Amino acid sequence: MGDTQTSQRSDDAPLSTSKDDRREQVRAALVDPKGDTLVGKTVTINRPRAELYAFWRDFTNLPQFMENVVSVEPVGEGRTHWTVKAPAGKTVEWTSAVTEDQPDQSIAWASEEGADVANSGRVEFRDAPGGRGTWVSVTILYDPPGGVIGKVIAKMFQREPAIQARRDLRRFKQLMETGEIATSAFTRQQHEEEM
Repeated sequence: MGDTQTSQRSDDAPLSTSKDDRREQVRAALVDPKGDTLVGKTVTINRPRAELYAFWRDFTNLPQFMENVVSVEPVGEGRTHWTVKAPAGKTVEWTSAVTEDQPDQSIAWASEEGADVANSGRVEFRDAPGGRGTWVSVTILYDPPGGVIGKVIAKMFQREPAIQARRDLRRFKQLMETGEIATSAFTRQQHEEEM
């Protein structure tokens, strides 16, 4: 979204709860929208916008706070290869291309043909009011593998993007504000899933 659309935003309600016309505005704002399921989350991080953008823009940093991302490897020309955990000990992979890059403001991407999970999205960095740091907003469009059944299974295993986006943004906030991510003990189910 350009600056005019950003400034017209009246609230930070998750896009997944937005009205259909707002969803269409988001889809239209993506250079190469891929996917039918929309996820949107925002977090306030008490760090400068330029610092957050720079950390995120080095895509190899993303596995540090994105719990299910195994690796993000640069493959040249603004493209990266992603390997991500899926339910039942599986992984999914795709190659993404940066479709828009506005330093210190936003990064958009879209998966290339043949992706295990077709997806596209955008991350925006905006100054929070009152000098409270930066609003980081992530919008993701995706097609869950296995359609509706795949989405239900992913939710059961806590690997559904709407659940994970909220967790990952919380982890990004912790990492950027404190330099570390708080962890908790694994439940037996989580441990078994990881093994």
